[in-house]
Amino acid sequence: MGGFYAAVVVRGFRRYATYRTATAAGVFTNSVFGLIVSYSYIALWDQRPHLGGYSQAQALTYVWVGQALLMTMALMGGGFEDELMERIRSGDIAVDLYRPADLQGWWLSADLGRSAFHLLGRGVLPMVCGALVFDLALPSDAVTWLLFLVAVALGAVVSFAVRFLVALSAFWLLDGAGVSQIAWLAGLFFSGMLLPLTVFPGVLGEVARALPWAAMLQVPADVLLGRHRGAGVLTALAFQACWGVVLLAAGRLLQSVAARRVVVQGG
Repeated sequence: MGGFYAAVVVRGFRRYATYRTATAAGVFTNSVFGLIVSYSYIALWDQRPHLGGYSQAQALTYVWVGQALLMTMALMGGGFEDELMERIRSGDIAVDLYRPADLQGWWLSADLGRSAFHLLGRGVLPMVCGALVFDLALPSDAVTWLLFLVAVALGAVVSFAVRFLVALSAFWLLDGAGVSQIAWLAGLFFSGMLLPLTVFPGVLGEVARALPWAAMLQVPADVLLGRHRGAGVLTALAFQACWGVVLLAAGRLLQSVAARRVVVQGG
């Protein structure tokens, strides 16, 4: 069964790899937007040096990590959720629920393949662009990069789990577009895409850093920047893993309730 889900991951990667024009356009868009945000950060950090505990080079690195992870974490949509909600609306989900493959496991595997492609296809080149234009605080040791990839993988699982819950809302709402928009707006704000969460003051900052969206960008970026050392890295990864387990369990429970609803409606 593990080989089956691995094959679904590969299929998800290959599916998005076919959209070459869209990928090239995305790389260009991320690079341009990264340049705009970078100069905004430079102006802000000139006025407030070490804002949020970041040097200017670290802040600029944070910008480009954000651009690399924007589609990887589907912070503005573009993942599986629209397709799943459409299958719920059309009734095709009934067929999916009776297949031998687990619904949550199937979509998780496919979405991890999508995330892996976007990390490589729309993440690497914008980061290279940023490194060529600005002095970024990129690590020189392989261990930090490896820990960063682990953090990205855990963040992708958390991202999926949130969007899976959003997609399942279509069982009751039929049209989950509103919930999706609320989710990605919350994701942009609470992931740290607009500003690092360490900049947020007081209770707002504490709450933002405790929410699952922090696992999608803030934690991976801080791991790459070396802001978590020793046991701190394990704590940061555990934070992501705990949210992943909790949200996947919630998705599993909601899926069970939704499956019973389909059986009742379908007789």
